[in-house]
Formats: sequence, structure tokens, C-alpha cells
Amino acid sequence: MSADELKSALNRLRRAQGQLAGVIRMIEEGRDCEDVVTQLAAVSRALDRAGFSIIATGLQQCMTSDDPQVRDSAQMRARLEKLFLSLA
Repeated sequence: MSADELKSALNRLRRAQGQLAGVIRMIEEGRDCEDVVTQLAAVSRALDRAGFSIIATGLQQCMTSDDPQVRDSAQMRARLEKLFLSLA
């Protein structure tokens, strides 16, 4: 993962972490259930986007690898597919 890709993924995860802290605070304050669930859904989407970004980077690295064993490996494709589907 390049430095820019790593920075982007970490920023997404930190944003989700901040959103989750906000959800916890809302629950502790006894905020309205609908508001809490709305924010929790936002956290979930942020985590999904971070995960998809990380997997997309892995796919790109495999597809552009100079090593044919990495690029053409059925095992590697299966692992990446499993990771991708785990987020679906």
C-alpha cells in the first residue's frame, strides 16, 4: 500500500472512530433512538468504505504485480473475493 493510500485509509478509519465515539456519547446522554441509529448507520458506512478502499488497493496491487504467481494465483483471487464479500 502506497503512502497516499495508507493515509487515506487511516483517515477514513479515524473518521469512523470519531463517529463511533459520538454514538457512544449519544447513548450515554440518553439521546433519541432514531438519532443514535442514524449516526450508527453512518459509522457502518464509513467502515465499509474504508474496507472497500483497502481491498481495492490489494486487488490493484495483485493485478499489476510483475510476479505472475501473484497476478494469476487462484488462491489469491479467492482470498480477495472472500475479503470483499465479507464487507457485502
